[in-house]
Amino acid sequence: MNWKDEYKILISIVVVFLIFYFLPLEKAEFRDAVLNSLSLAKWYAREHVLLCLIPAFFIAGVISVFISQNSVIKYLGAGAKKWVSYLVASTAGSILAVCSCTILPMFSGIHKRGAGLGPAIAFLYSGPAVNILAIILTARILGFELGIARIIGAVLFSIIIGLIMSFIYRKEEKTLAASQKSMDIPGEERETWKTAFHFISLLGILIFATWGKPEENSGFFHFIYIYKWFITSFFALMTAISLAFIIKLKKIFVLSGLLVVILSAILWNENPLIPFITGIIVLTILLSFGNDEARDWLGETWGFTRKIMPLLFAGVLIAGFLLGNPENGGGIIPDNWIAGLVGGNSLGANFFASFAGAFMYFATLTEIPILQGLIAGGMGKGPALALLLAGPALSLPNILVIRSVIGGQKTAVYVGLVIIMATISGLLFGNLF
Repeated sequence: MNWKDEYKILISIVVVFLIFYFLPLEKAEFRDAVLNSLSLAKWYAREHVLLCLIPAFFIAGVISVFISQNSVIKYLGAGAKKWVSYLVASTAGSILAVCSCTILPMFSGIHKRGAGLGPAIAFLYSGPAVNILAIILTARILGFELGIARIIGAVLFSIIIGLIMSFIYRKEEKTLAASQKSMDIPGEERETWKTAFHFISLLGILIFATWGKPEENSGFFHFIYIYKWFITSFFALMTAISLAFIIKLKKIFVLSGLLVVILSAILWNENPLIPFITGIIVLTILLSFGNDEARDWLGETWGFTRKIMPLLFAGVLIAGFLLGNPENGGGIIPDNWIAGLVGGNSLGANFFASFAGAFMYFATLTEIPILQGLIAGGMGKGPALALLLAGPALSLPNILVIRSVIGGQKTAVYVGLVIIMATISGLLFGNLF
């Protein structure tokens, strides 16, 4: 018997026992924090998992199976030209317009396929941070100068943080570059346009199914919002065409599945989630009984789901308990503490805004109304920018998953760089405006 291991088990049991023994259930603040934690997890499950994460998992599976390792290494590898790799990484991330959790499966996918640490980190940051719609709304609602500062800061952050990470771990990157250079990697198995067609069809579903309602009831973004499910259906049709003619699934099965989804849309036309879920189920069944490539795609998708989902929900529960619902507060940490600590433009206020933002969970666009309330309550412009640069790109669930992909040390360095750079940016912005 290994007594060292047995003592570890004993200590774990004792710690869990003591936690339950001393639970302060009689305190209203504790009960409210638990309720808000569960409320945030419920909202996350209903609003975020189906429309955001599941499409993202399938896209990550596509990256792992259909996008050749040769392409990833060529454009994002450790030995690729820096101006090419960082331009591709920051541009690809910004196109997605997703939150800090939805970017994770795709980040895991490109990292697994051989992307260098720097470009992978640039992609990881730019996805949720360089959100064009969010930046436009920031300029309109919170002020033009804050919107401009956000876009400049977010783009520069994605590149600078990636470069710094690459420099800190340059020995590992050189080793990776050398190994990739000597690898005998097969070229593309199919024409590039076919892979692009398949990828874009899934990406379109992710982007437009999650398209949020803009503040104004007119204009281009409002037009997209009104017709977002028609646009999503168009990309779903593209996906069906790709399954039949590019992935080479049996056409009769694909057509049957498509008819089932159309029928569900007719029967439940007032609830788009039902045909959306039906489509996910149909796709899963088609891939399960498809060819080897289709089953590989489903296997990779499930691998990302199994690895990431438990960590995300654990992080959401903890974030909800500590900070409550981002829109209403109610966590174990009192809201007035947070509001009081971000007033003015001191170094402490900017650091606290960056630090708190890094661990809070913001769904896409929710940071803007939250900041409206904080600014009305006395938050300075510097801390507001610091939170905008750190908050949407990071969250506690996001950090837990990143750690499982690149390790604890690299994750700590990445989070630290985001917090430090957001703090400095907020301090400079606050002094200028």
